[in-house]
Amino acid sequence: MPESNYERMMRLVEEVFAVKNDPSQLDVDQEVLERLKKLHHASVSEYDAGNGPVAWLLVIPTTQDLMLKFLEKEITENELFDLTPADVEFDALYLCSAIVLEEYRQKGFIKQLALTAIDEIRKEHPLKSLFTWPFTREGDLASEAIARVVSLPLYKR
Repeated sequence: MPESNYERMMRLVEEVFAVKNDPSQLDVDQEVLERLKKLHHASVSEYDAGNGPVAWLLVIPTTQDLMLKFLEKEITENELFDLTPADVEFDALYLCSAIVLEEYRQKGFIKQLALTAIDEIRKEHPLKSLFTWPFTREGDLASEAIARVVSLPLYKR
């Protein structure tokens, strides 16, 4: 029986991010997903091509202060998530992770998911900047393209 899209996505997450080997990274489970959605409903999104997810995007709305601490390596990704309060005005957005199955890459799914998430978050929060911790060249390029479209500065760890 062939792997489902969900199983393939989970395998890809581990291959790219290797979160099980890096305790500083956010290991996304159901509890994390629920908290992300409480920070903002647009923090978690996916594209389903009809046979399960083919693209996932996670963003973390947070504060400029926490963004700077993360960029300066004063706090880890886990700490960024844990320290982000749920009841503040968010002015920074962490482009946390994006995963796309290989045969669906270069089709704009992540860009569209990100633009929709940013538009939704901007309805309630005055975002002033984006930031990222790129793991791949494709992720780096996607972050730059997203920042250009939404006219926000992009900072990289």
